[in-house]
Amino acid sequence: MLSIARGELIQIFRNRLVLVTALLLPVAFSAFLINRHELFAEIGSLGYIAALALFFVLGIGLYTTTVTTLASRRQNLFLKRLRSTAAGDAGILTGLLAPITAITAVQIAVILGVLAGVTGRPADPLLLVAAVVSTVVMMLALGLATAGLTNSPEHAQVTTLPVSVGVVAVAGWVGATGTEDLTLLKRLLPGGSATELVLNAWNGGVALTDSLILLAPTLAWVIVAIALASRLFRWEPRR
Repeated sequence: MLSIARGELIQIFRNRLVLVTALLLPVAFSAFLINRHELFAEIGSLGYIAALALFFVLGIGLYTTTVTTLASRRQNLFLKRLRSTAAGDAGILTGLLAPITAITAVQIAVILGVLAGVTGRPADPLLLVAAVVSTVVMMLALGLATAGLTNSPEHAQVTTLPVSVGVVAVAGWVGATGTEDLTLLKRLLPGGSATELVLNAWNGGVALTDSLILLAPTLAWVIVAIALASRLFRWEPRR
């Protein structure tokens, strides 16, 4: 697994498209949000800024790169060759996705750390960590499911659009309007309950038990995505 992860990390830094998509765009967008934090805080709140930055990093960076990576490795038969080695399926996928996941984790830590330094620390850092971890797992699971529908890296530009754009849009909608209206719909949409959890963690003022319940929809999406991935994911190209 470690050798797979090391090779994948090298590939990430050699691929300019991945570098732009996974590293530069999320950082640039987050820097814009933080630079204009007073404006965005008036639209929503400081938690709104944190949620938008989080979902841009995860939707445009982690999720899109996950799908593109798996589609590319399938197309060039690298996945098929890996399965002929001693590595198990879980080890192969972990090795391929560990580098981009680690890079994303560092990005999120730095971005939220800078936001906290500029605007003040979140009300409940541990709850914020729980929100981030659960959302990372959800986006990875959705990436695995989408990779099953993606024939090539070029095709990934189309198949990833609904989720990558959708989760950012949901985060913006929930962050700006709250969940007083259309509560069930907003919480059931991918990223909706996670956005509300980030808002509660950063802004405070909500009971811990009420916030922890918001983990349930995110975990439900993880289960649904893994179930879809188990049926759709392929290790070699269709003939």
